[in-house]
Amino acid sequence: MAATFRPRRSVLYMPGSNARAQEKAKSLPADAIILDLEDAVAPDAKEEARAQVCASVTGGGYGGRELIIRANGLDTPWGEDDIKAASAAAPDAILIPKVESAQMVHDALARMDAAGAPETTALWCMMETPRAILRAEEIASASPRISTLVMGTSDLVKDVHARHTPMRLPMLTSLALCILAARAEGLAVLDGVYLDLKNEQGFRDACVQGLELGFDGKTLIHPSQVAPTNEVFAPDADEVTHAYKVIEAFAEAEKEGKGVVVVDGQLVENLHVENAKRLVALAEAIESLEKANG
Repeated sequence: MAATFRPRRSVLYMPGSNARAQEKAKSLPADAIILDLEDAVAPDAKEEARAQVCASVTGGGYGGRELIIRANGLDTPWGEDDIKAASAAAPDAILIPKVESAQMVHDALARMDAAGAPETTALWCMMETPRAILRAEEIASASPRISTLVMGTSDLVKDVHARHTPMRLPMLTSLALCILAARAEGLAVLDGVYLDLKNEQGFRDACVQGLELGFDGKTLIHPSQVAPTNEVFAPDADEVTHAYKVIEAFAEAEKEGKGVVVVDGQLVENLHVENAKRLVALAEAIESLEKANG
């Protein structure tokens, strides 16, 4: 279940215990919604939230938005029941927190299979501990059922005794290792959340940095973050126009037996064509998603 060009620019966490938030998500321009049973839900509300989230998924109404249920860890009193219920609800994916090994992936998938999760329900992995980062390649390659790695930078910063800084220098090694592991296995990879809701420029800068590093999109904690994230992570009109020009020019060059061509004064090789095709596919997927969402 390798990543396709399904847009994952904006991936918004919604608390599993908040029915109004889940209803509001149906009208938000987010590419994907994570219905959260873990951090966003108090212990005494876990069972009610589980039932509510699964009802939201089975009830539908989310258009083309990708729906993900984040379960509690299997080492908690709620994790196993979360996976069982989520598997029956058949979301697009189940997100497992604090994945640290291939064995944890296999354990989660065994429970999904036992609960009858359809093959269309992928597994997403939270990468949020030092051990997860050190085993990123092992985790990413653990199963073809994995489609996405999700950075959990808040927990990671805490565990490595680092600091949240504007340029995120303490996190760059961890971010890069997960990006490399995801790309090596053909997976999507999502940047972590940005906590300062009042700092709009800081948030946009973090989105731009994430794009430049190679992330597909960013996980979000508030609806106000969706629009700027979509803007940053979508190819702009000039990029798409240039991409079409590169694809067409290279196709003509190949007909003439050439392996390179000059477009707008720049040398174009096959690697540039591959990137151009990726941008075009992403732009077309975003257009299709926006139509599906009305």
